[in-house]
Amino acid sequence: MTGVFRVYTKDLLPLYLFVCILFIMGVVFGALLVNALTLQQKHDVGQYVNTFLSGFGGSTAGLGGTGAAELRTAGAGAVWDAFGAHARWVFFIWILGLSVVGVPLILLLDFLKGVLIGFTVGYLAGQWSWDGIVFAIVSVAPQNLVVVPAIIVCSVAAISFSLLLVRSRLLHRSGTVKQPLASFSLTALLLTGLMLAVSLFEVYVSPGLLQWAAPMLLDAV
Repeated sequence: MTGVFRVYTKDLLPLYLFVCILFIMGVVFGALLVNALTLQQKHDVGQYVNTFLSGFGGSTAGLGGTGAAELRTAGAGAVWDAFGAHARWVFFIWILGLSVVGVPLILLLDFLKGVLIGFTVGYLAGQWSWDGIVFAIVSVAPQNLVVVPAIIVCSVAAISFSLLLVRSRLLHRSGTVKQPLASFSLTALLLTGLMLAVSLFEVYVSPGLLQWAAPMLLDAV
């Protein structure tokens, strides 16, 4: 990819490091946030997790009566629901990247993504120790091994485009932004397509993994 969105060039390395550090800080904050929950809040979350696991570890269905087999056969509706949940991150980052003032919000989204993952893994590990960690690896890690890098790449592309707008508009530098805008938009579009692949994995593969891992957590509840 040419222009400001050459993903692997050294000039973008500081941005990648900054965004990655911010994401890691979010993960740590999310894990620590588990300790701030009250006993009642922990009980409520535990009840929700137990209901969810029952749909995968036994014959009863969790999450509104949807078990592993049902999730596999949910079809296009489930895929598009999962796709919407992932693609909205890319969409919001793309929208925010079109303006300079959106950069802080992009960084906030990266931090929040880290918080969500850190809280989920932290809660599972805190409540069920190694069994919780194994379940987190099965339920959280696979899709996020793709989703998180995609969000980071999109964030760096968005921040780079915003910085280009600063140089071209505020500093009155010559040059057009059409080609960088096209590259930025193409990057976001390709990453959105990647989110669709992740959604297919979640609907047709993840339920089987969850069905395998759920009994070990149910035994520990």
